[in-house]
Amino acid sequence: MSDLFSPFTLRGTAFRNRAFVAPLCQYAVDLRDGMPNMWHTVHLGSFATGGWGLIMTEATAVVPEGRISPEDTGIWNDDHTAAWRTITDFAHSLGARMGIQLAHAGRKGSTWKEWSTEERSGTQPEKAGGWTPVAPSATAYPGFDEPAALDLDGVRGVRDAFIQAAVRAEAAGFDVVEIHAAHGYLIHQFLSPLSNQRTDEYGGSFDNRIRLLLEIVDGVRSVWSDHKPLFVRVSATDYLDGGWDLEQTVELAKELRVRGVDLIDVSSGGLLPASMTVGPRYQVPFATAIRREAGIATGAVGLITDPGDAQEIISTELADVVFLGREAMRDPHWPQRAARALGSAEYPSLFCTPHERAQLK
Repeated sequence: MSDLFSPFTLRGTAFRNRAFVAPLCQYAVDLRDGMPNMWHTVHLGSFATGGWGLIMTEATAVVPEGRISPEDTGIWNDDHTAAWRTITDFAHSLGARMGIQLAHAGRKGSTWKEWSTEERSGTQPEKAGGWTPVAPSATAYPGFDEPAALDLDGVRGVRDAFIQAAVRAEAAGFDVVEIHAAHGYLIHQFLSPLSNQRTDEYGGSFDNRIRLLLEIVDGVRSVWSDHKPLFVRVSATDYLDGGWDLEQTVELAKELRVRGVDLIDVSSGGLLPASMTVGPRYQVPFATAIRREAGIATGAVGLITDPGDAQEIISTELADVVFLGREAMRDPHWPQRAARALGSAEYPSLFCTPHERAQLK
């Protein structure tokens, strides 16, 4: 058995291997109602036939105004819960675990989808189906409209929306909840002093800037099953002077660990345009530092495509799991290919019964 395909257990939840599908925005909700549809069923279901240990949904909004685009999925009502349940039931029937990434886009919400025929960028106006985004402070992402600053009731409303979304995620049959605190979206906007200019208890000091995330974690953990893991996705650094950085991320991870978070999904950037060097495994050192210094399990993500690289990350304890994004879209059966390339004894078990005859001998 290769280390990549060794079982992994967090709390009482066992994953058949350490190859996880990262959240992948699809911008495919044609009715703009947040409802996962046939596209999402097939898209996520294809991974379930491919042998992955965990399949994560796209960033799924906890309130309508928390969507990145009007075409994003949501989990703010019970109809959403029922639709997601169909997908989780299918994945479970094939031995895969399902996770949902709970998200609020904040000032980066109400955008045009990537392939919009309108060929526009920035914030969608209300007449086109958009809305006024919200943020910790009334400062815009470059090229976007100025957001409305959340008052204290608004901040607490965001917290409560995450908690209610976790209740629905439980009813929908998800095995993992991941709180999205990365890529310049709302929680990350609170974390970084570059986007958070508040002077109340949610701004200024490090303790104040992390307060909303900690309140969300405490609330979600209180309604989420004790035997199910809770993940948080972070951007380890803004790559900008005076911004959020690795040192602050490590201190945050220590707080999250004692509050019942089980794994940190480690990405980077997204708050503001920044210069960074991108290449295979470029974010792995962040995951390694957090794992070592905060004493918490981590997931490595970012241009991990080669089975040998993924195996080395796990076998040398640079991270506990690997998340694949674009590579997973290119090859939904990547775990089967990787297991064969690594000579893993787990290779045959990664094929569901109707696909068993597809094994290469």
